[in-house]
Amino acid sequence: METNITSGVQAPTRHPLFKWILVVGIAIVANLFLNYALDAFYQRPLFETFCPSKQVNVPITTEKACTDVGGQWNSDPYRYIEATKPIPADAPKGYCNENFTCQKGFESADKLYQRNVFIVLVAAGTVFLVGSLFATAVEAVALGFSLAGILSFIIGTMRYWSSMDERLRVVVLGLALAALVWVGIKKFRD
Repeated sequence: METNITSGVQAPTRHPLFKWILVVGIAIVANLFLNYALDAFYQRPLFETFCPSKQVNVPITTEKACTDVGGQWNSDPYRYIEATKPIPADAPKGYCNENFTCQKGFESADKLYQRNVFIVLVAAGTVFLVGSLFATAVEAVALGFSLAGILSFIIGTMRYWSSMDERLRVVVLGLALAALVWVGIKKFRD
């Protein structure tokens, strides 16, 4: 084992891989902590809260009964089916999506939740990146915070991406690129 001699005291050198294991560990654990803290203190809307399941389901076979319960009636369910047997005369002329109205409420609440989580994760990612600039005493910690910030940006963006407006996507990607270039210049300027 190699040793460094500083001030007459021999200290064992660490394997270079140890630093990168620590960097990746800090990034992963920081993001796990952040996401589990969000789940613990900011509850995600549950589908069952908006559309409770019934103990006994009664088939809805008419358009009026469907719309009375807030459902969406879909006519002519047999149009695209090549039936090998004749369709019975008493078969329903459509089907009801009973969760149509309540699902819209759930989707709206979930979209708001995902937006708020996105904001928190981007803010936390920014804090991690800025913190990495001040944690210069220990390179592995600074790099871990940098990677944690980048990972937080990625996770937040992936969670909200499908609901995000096209122009907001461009702004988010532009800001992320600018932040990464800025941190790169600050940290790796020779």
